[in-house]
Amino acid sequence: MAGAERSRRDFFQRLARGAGGAVLGGSVWAYLLQEQAHATPFALRPPGALDEEDFLATCIKCGQCVVDCPYDTLDLAKVGDPVPIGTPHFVPRTTPCFMCPDIPCVKACPTGALDPGLTDIAQAEMGIAVLVDHENCLSWRGLRCEICHRDCPLTNTAITVEPHPRKLSKHAVFVPVVHSDACTGCGVCEKSCPLPEPAIKVLPPALAKGKLGEHYRFGWTTENAITQEFDPAEVAPEDIGSRLQESMDYLNEGLTP
Repeated sequence: MAGAERSRRDFFQRLARGAGGAVLGGSVWAYLLQEQAHATPFALRPPGALDEEDFLATCIKCGQCVVDCPYDTLDLAKVGDPVPIGTPHFVPRTTPCFMCPDIPCVKACPTGALDPGLTDIAQAEMGIAVLVDHENCLSWRGLRCEICHRDCPLTNTAITVEPHPRKLSKHAVFVPVVHSDACTGCGVCEKSCPLPEPAIKVLPPALAKGKLGEHYRFGWTTENAITQEFDPAEVAPEDIGSRLQESMDYLNEGLTP
């Protein structure tokens, strides 16, 4: 009888331990889901990724894009990463996107989370490079660095070098300027920056760009319906002289006492 009672007690102890393990496992899973909910939505995604909300709803975390990337650029987010667990992303400072012309990651995606309509890698919108630290950028300090400009896959399109007056010298400096309409967010510039902490970084478009209010009107442009009516008419070259003379006569009349 004592042996039977002991067996019964052992059975319930093992059952309790199993239940405790299940509770612990459930707690861990709940914690992971909580971390997932609080992960930053500002991750750098593969080329062709849908808007973040749609991407997270469509991506099945299969990892096929990661497997097919020939440069090991992509990685699946792990526990502790500031990115939803299991989703593909990349860190430019570690390994940027080298802009494969055939875009194998997009072809590998089985769900359309990476838009199959993206056929030109130059049209990718992974992010936007931003010169976040002018004070330490070597070019802004007067050195002819320009590495980000030279290494950019879209040189003189996404990044140009522009002269800028110096405060402490009569000599100009030549500084990198990013053009957001052409930048793909590949991150090669961030990887190439020679500073210990890069002065130029790729940010998701939601962080990199503001938004102009629709109430602003620029009188010197004719790109919208309101200012279109003020679009200057084309003037034949032979009429330019007479137009200028008319303007001068008008001014002279106003200045005559």
